[in-house]
Amino acid sequence: MSEPQRPPAGSGWADARRPEGDLSHPSGLMDLLGVAAVLLDAEGRVVLWSPQAEALYGYSADEALGQYAARLLVHEEHWDWVIKKFAQVMETGESWGGTFPIRCKDGSTRPVELRNMRLLNDRGEYYALGLGTDSSTLHGLERDAALFTRLISQSPIGVAILDTELRYVAVNPALERMHGIPAKDHLGRHYREILKDTRYEVPEAAMRQVLETGVPLVDQSTIVTAVPADPGQQHAFSISLYRLEDTQGRVLGVADLVVDVTQRYQSAVEVSQTRRRLALIADGSARIGTTLEVEQTARELAEVTVPEFADVVAVDVLDSVVDEHRPAPRGGPALFRALAVKAAYPTEAARAADPPGRIALYEADRLATRCVRTGRPILVSRADGNDLSRIARDDHAATLLARAGVHSYMAVPLGARGTVLGFLGLTRARDPRPFDEDDLAIATELASRAAVCIDNARTHQSVRNAAETLQRSLLPDHPPRLPGLQVASRYLPAQAAYEVGGDWYDVLPLDGDRTALVVGDVMGSGIDAAAAMGRLRTATSAFADLELDPARVLQHLDRTTSRLEQYIATCVYVTYDPHGGECCIANAGHLPPVLVREGRRPRLLDLPTGTPLGVGGVSFENTTLSLAPGDQLVLYTDGLVETRSQPIDQRLDALLHLLGPAGAPLEETCDRLLHDLRQPGDHDDVALLIARACRFAPEPRTP
Repeated sequence: MSEPQRPPAGSGWADARRPEGDLSHPSGLMDLLGVAAVLLDAEGRVVLWSPQAEALYGYSADEALGQYAARLLVHEEHWDWVIKKFAQVMETGESWGGTFPIRCKDGSTRPVELRNMRLLNDRGEYYALGLGTDSSTLHGLERDAALFTRLISQSPIGVAILDTELRYVAVNPALERMHGIPAKDHLGRHYREILKDTRYEVPEAAMRQVLETGVPLVDQSTIVTAVPADPGQQHAFSISLYRLEDTQGRVLGVADLVVDVTQRYQSAVEVSQTRRRLALIADGSARIGTTLEVEQTARELAEVTVPEFADVVAVDVLDSVVDEHRPAPRGGPALFRALAVKAAYPTEAARAADPPGRIALYEADRLATRCVRTGRPILVSRADGNDLSRIARDDHAATLLARAGVHSYMAVPLGARGTVLGFLGLTRARDPRPFDEDDLAIATELASRAAVCIDNARTHQSVRNAAETLQRSLLPDHPPRLPGLQVASRYLPAQAAYEVGGDWYDVLPLDGDRTALVVGDVMGSGIDAAAAMGRLRTATSAFADLELDPARVLQHLDRTTSRLEQYIATCVYVTYDPHGGECCIANAGHLPPVLVREGRRPRLLDLPTGTPLGVGGVSFENTTLSLAPGDQLVLYTDGLVETRSQPIDQRLDALLHLLGPAGAPLEETCDRLLHDLRQPGDHDDVALLIARACRFAPEPRTP
């Protein structure tokens, strides 16, 4: 047979006929086994000797070629058996294999796994090919392969081998069950052909990273999804990735290990939820009840629960709780007043709730009504159409809830001191988690704390209203026309404290066209302080009728105050005589009045301060000054100028600056002072009295 003709250079034939695959990299497994090849002629002499044979048996090619293989490699006691087996292979063509003790060059014996087979050349001549590898090496690989196969096939861990193009090469039964796709349907398909959800973009990118860098990613991605074997339950899977290489470092692909960590994931979620709930309670304790206002407390409750706990929250109280004059019915429909509504995002579910301030009637079959009538919380984990109709106030509201996708609801009573004040309504729509018993316990705790704060607020508001009503009833009406004086006055209760103080003012007409001006402050607050103020005002009016000078009036008031239990007061008492334009002033521990003369800067009067009323045994001094027409005298209590953040001297300077020219209308001056000097949250009430001297023409006396 003639030798085949070599194709001309550059014809491209070699490239066109080249088998697929990378032939430049031999198999790592064959190299690891180190398979030795020896070719014998029909007489048993060595005619071919591979380098691996030299490594395995110790003889070089020069030493082995031409030698009888039996004498070279077999102990003498085995010659007969080997020669017989060789003859059998050559005669029948049947191959033989097994483990045989080979004598090496150094005289040692090495167990070798042999495969012998007959070969035929083109001349009809027979040869024997012997392939051998070290038995211990081969058995170790077999043992490792068996162990690997058994572990992978029986392991609960899902295992997949993917090539460098991320096509599946092998899949174990566990991963087959996780994916719900037979193993054979994986093979040859890309990773994302099997796992199409966008959540698997991250593991795909991680695989490419591992293929490129060789750095394993262990437990790096957690995917939460349903599995075909358990469609009603979400499972969590942890993914670890390793690059696969052969013994020469060639990249073969990537190993994908998938572990079902559902129990661990659920435990972590439960721990996280517990921490979140504890944090929510702690947050509620700090943020709910910062003021003694019913509406503000309701808003704080709503702000704490949204969006961390619910998508939409409504806080409603029974109208009878807010309006003391409206009796609370024991059965039937319930009349609610909405205090607060808050939503985590724009939603029609918020429109289904009543806006703050609105009074709405809920029929007896509504869950809100049932909640306040029984005093028990109501949990609707998975709400359907029938549930929504009982959650909403009317059919229109139920339609809004359905369109918003509301799927879970809780109604929790606002109970305090044995009384149900209202209810807290919580809904979830965008949040897919249904409310559960743990959520109900958290909502009940928050509602209970808020209810106590709401009850405190309404109690204090009731006391405040009573005290303010009492105090205003004790203050004078607008004074009648006074000889030679224009007068304006204001009383303003405290804005932050929920008990009024004992500030008062009075304008008392006296004989001889004279007028007494009084401003005082009973130290304390509440109904008792208002009552003490009323007694002092009555006493002041009685002493003024006795034609006493200011110092004597204060001495009598001092004795009166000392008989009041645990009360002291400050007071400034002024009498004005328009005939001579003369003022007489005495001070009992009060802030000094301001004198505003036309064309001059306002100034604080330098008066003997005196001691507060109720100290006892101290005399008071009169100070006399003149008032020209247009001059003003400003009397006030400390609530106008004292704050917790600024020095009193700075505040008094601000008062003088605001008084400005003396010609401004007195009513406007009162309003300007209160607007500019009072601050939100001031903790004291204010009494303000401004008197302006005007031209006086005494009426002629009738004979």
